[in-house]
Amino acid sequence: MKFEKLANSIININDKAGTTAKSAVNQLMTLRNWAIGYYIVEYEQAGSDRAEYGTHLLKNLENKIAQKGMNTTLFKHCRNFYLLYPQIGATVSNQFELPDFEKSSTASHQFETKPEILVSNLSFSHIREIMVIEDAFERFFYETECMKCNWSVRELRRQIKTNLFVRAGISKKPELLLTKSVDNATSNALTIKDPFTFEFLGLDAKDAVTESDLEQALMDHLQEFMLELGQGFCFEARQKRIIIDDKYYFIDLVFYNRLLHCNVIIELKNDEFKHEDLGQLNAYVGYYKKNEMLPGDNPPVGILLCTDKGSQMVEYALSGMDNQLFVSTYMLHLPDKRKLEEFMLKELKEMGM
Repeated sequence: MKFEKLANSIININDKAGTTAKSAVNQLMTLRNWAIGYYIVEYEQAGSDRAEYGTHLLKNLENKIAQKGMNTTLFKHCRNFYLLYPQIGATVSNQFELPDFEKSSTASHQFETKPEILVSNLSFSHIREIMVIEDAFERFFYETECMKCNWSVRELRRQIKTNLFVRAGISKKPELLLTKSVDNATSNALTIKDPFTFEFLGLDAKDAVTESDLEQALMDHLQEFMLELGQGFCFEARQKRIIIDDKYYFIDLVFYNRLLHCNVIIELKNDEFKHEDLGQLNAYVGYYKKNEMLPGDNPPVGILLCTDKGSQMVEYALSGMDNQLFVSTYMLHLPDKRKLEEFMLKELKEMGM
């Protein structure tokens, strides 16, 4: 054996041991967090002195334990973890001196990640991101896709914020959408949802909803709308008046994105996509580029929101335009889960789960 090979062999075995050890520690910490949640919930339900500590229990725990990482935030996540994932109990019992938990289930076993698979493939940081989702089947969706696509925590967060679950649910070929999501994972460009989900507006899809109705509803629910848009959006104006060729024009909505350092102009259409609508949006973006940009700003972005679009017409309409324009759809109600359930069964079969 030559010296170079000796050195490389030692490096390889050290790296492999480090990776294995890190994985084992991560799994142990996940099980520990579930156990902490168990103890907290048990105390809250049957602690003999819980009335004395109940109001500020988690803060009192933090002060009493006084160890690095043992804080109120962690305790909240642990309690939520225990409540949302009871099926992990049997796995925890094998590791710690806890009662022998019966194997329990939050939903159909068909759409529930097996505890050993969950713990060995997802870090608690991943699980913590998924726990913000209330619906058990939606959590299962992100657990499965995260393991399949090997998402980082940051990428998982991005997929949740851009509502991949809903977009997959209404896609004719969700597998293509998921592949595209993986391909775009490293992109720093503005991510535009398709579709946007405006269920929070409380508008009935069967009603004759005008563009003014939609715009007003979005203003009434501005916080929810900005969360739907994504990170970094700051509201600037509604029905922003501009003058072109001595005529007044009114832009539906104007935002500024502090992360991208640019204005985002949104036009709402209560109809399917028409190429003339894109021409109007392009003119508004061009106006902003010439008259409203400040030093340090990037060129403005335009988003056209409509109820339906044809991919070829959008492609042709965007052809040759210099400005950064996007066409997306919106819907007032979430789709039926049945289609996604069928898709997830296929995913599980392919993954051998």
